[in-house]
Amino acid sequence: MFFNNISRRKQNLSPFFIQISNRFFSSSTSSSLPSSSKLHDYRFKPPSSLSPQNPNPNFNFVKNTTTPIPTPNKKKRTKPLYKPPSSLDRTNFKPIHSDLPFDFQYSYTETSRKVRPIGLREPKYSPFGPGRVDRVWTGVCAPAIDPTVKSVDGKEDDKLEEKRKKWRECVLGEPLTEAERKILIQKCQKHKTKRQVNLGRDGLTHNMLNDIHNNWKHAEGIRIKCLGVPTVDMKNVCTQLEDKTGGKIIHRQGGLLVLYRGRHYNPKKRPVIPIMLWRPHEPVYPRLIKTTIDGLTVEETKQIRKRGLAVTVLTKLAKNGYYGSLVPMVRDAFLFEELVRIDCKGLERSDYKKIGCKLRDLVPCVLVTFEKEQIVVWRGKNYAPAEPEQFLNDDGSFNFSANRFCGDEGQDIPRNTSRFCGDEGQDIPCNTSSQYISHSSVDEMLPSDSKLLALT
Repeated sequence: MFFNNISRRKQNLSPFFIQISNRFFSSSTSSSLPSSSKLHDYRFKPPSSLSPQNPNPNFNFVKNTTTPIPTPNKKKRTKPLYKPPSSLDRTNFKPIHSDLPFDFQYSYTETSRKVRPIGLREPKYSPFGPGRVDRVWTGVCAPAIDPTVKSVDGKEDDKLEEKRKKWRECVLGEPLTEAERKILIQKCQKHKTKRQVNLGRDGLTHNMLNDIHNNWKHAEGIRIKCLGVPTVDMKNVCTQLEDKTGGKIIHRQGGLLVLYRGRHYNPKKRPVIPIMLWRPHEPVYPRLIKTTIDGLTVEETKQIRKRGLAVTVLTKLAKNGYYGSLVPMVRDAFLFEELVRIDCKGLERSDYKKIGCKLRDLVPCVLVTFEKEQIVVWRGKNYAPAEPEQFLNDDGSFNFSANRFCGDEGQDIPRNTSRFCGDEGQDIPCNTSSQYISHSSVDEMLPSDSKLLALT
């Protein structure tokens, strides 16, 4: 009816209105009107998307159906499996197996097996990452023999030490001659090579073993620079380096070491060393400073602490310095003074606590206080001066903690010679072999003030 009324009144309408109405009805009714409609006379052209002659190329029309069903030409890409950005995902990897004959620790020089921790600061979570190493982390170390151990103490089996000794002997081979040793030392000097491994406040860490073996791929010897807390006990540093790497120290001058890899070292057959991804928390150890010193009352302990903070400073320690002469200085100072104070301003609290712990074991002495960034030690009631240590150990290796070292200013001493290496005029033979190292006595001699006191 509506269309009929429009067609009847078409003659009375204006041309402008007719044109607008034609456009409106052509767009709204073209899809629903049959082919017999008169709207085709008004030059209507359907869009290409509605024309059956030109279908959409992105879709395929299914035959023998009244309504077209669009189906995609290409299959939809499936999302790849999520891979975390770190190396913690070990789904398709087996745990790393290492035949190194020692227990894995974060630091091999700053941990002592003599002191047993009394607890842990965190759960026993491996610093290597979950499922990366076939060893169980006990909170202190990853034992090599019994991976099911659950105790905190880091006791090592005696068989491991024998296995390491045989391993080192096979790799080192025959001792170096004097000429070969001097050539290697010359190659490791600063003006010859930039290869150097720095040993800092954490000492010989586990990941440092991997750095040393990486440098041994390209050179027979590697220069190691030692600074900070570990240099108080250089003998322990040298012993641990030789024990854990399988190499041999052929030269030492102060805190500079040259570590030789051995005659039969093969870089392609280097040991497997898993890398620690983060630093584990240190366990809880007993307190270093007690409320009352053993053998004294509370009042006597208070008086000793007051006197200790008032005595003259023996020496001032520089941050990240070399402390190789600290133990001999404290031992000689105890010959004249009962209390010794060491200034540690500028050092981290954890650093001078470790230094105090080393002095307690090496001098030996009694720790009094760490207040005001000072280390105060007491020699005790029944103090006896330490005997001069021999230059060579029973097994032929060098004793780095001796009060006197052979050689001056880094000069090499010829074989089968002797020097004044001890106290009270004792001659200690220094039968140096070409297998071992040359030393410098500058870092282990007494300071000028102590020499004047000794002369008086």
